[in-house]
Amino acid sequence: MSLDPFDRALLDAVQRDASTSQIDLGVQVNLSSAAVNRRLKKLTQDGVIQRTVAQVDPLALGYTLTVITEVEVENERLDLLDAMKRTFMACPQVQQCYYVAGACDFVLIMLVRDMAQYTQLTRELFFQSNNVKRFKTLVSMSNVKTGLQVPAT
Repeated sequence: MSLDPFDRALLDAVQRDASTSQIDLGVQVNLSSAAVNRRLKKLTQDGVIQRTVAQVDPLALGYTLTVITEVEVENERLDLLDAMKRTFMACPQVQQCYYVAGACDFVLIMLVRDMAQYTQLTRELFFQSNNVKRFKTLVSMSNVKTGLQVPAT
């Protein structure tokens, strides 16, 4: 799909605040609200806009720690990797999961309430798996920048 400057401006605006009214979006990008509506519908139908969500402060829900975990697998058989992916995807504390090339096989970004919860998750996600060779834990001291906003320009 080819995106014109209006589409890109709309994508930038809705990524900053998806609750902005279509009238206000139109003012921001110099389009009518009807044109904004048509473009947003098309961007959604074409899969450019995948979903509209609310960004929640983890601290408000008691998630005080962000943990980055590097996981090295024992065996790279596809069925075993797929099983691990399903396990990671099903865990609500796993915010992001990347299957990567390099020194490890997976990188997980996790939100946990405390170190006790992370310890329990390591048992469930890593020790109970027959396919985890080792894992390395990095604890964030400060979440300097978080988000999933894709640059629209």
